[in-house]
Amino acid sequence: MHERARLGIMTSLLAQREGRLFADLKALCGLTDGNLSRHLDVLRNAGLIEIWKGFERQRPQTLCRLSPEGTRRFVSYLEELQRVCHDGAPHTSKRVRPKNPAKGWTRG
Repeated sequence: MHERARLGIMTSLLAQREGRLFADLKALCGLTDGNLSRHLDVLRNAGLIEIWKGFERQRPQTLCRLSPEGTRRFVSYLEELQRVCHDGAPHTSKRVRPKNPAKGWTRG
């Protein structure tokens, strides 16, 4: 899920709960047909997304949306990512800048 293209796909689908058409996902994520198809296959095989086939005006359409399990896992992933970012962020109120740099350091 953390791979850039898959993260983009999952985020796009989370933002549009009823799903997105293949062509819309392709444009949003800046992927080729083949790249998007491959990433969608991986996400579908992992149980994270559902793929629906249909027709609109006699043209084939592919609708992709997060599965219930995919929604749960992706939201959990985002919450964990948020915790990691928060824990790794400097806390400026607790941070003290030394008055003199350590010996051997030069100003760049």
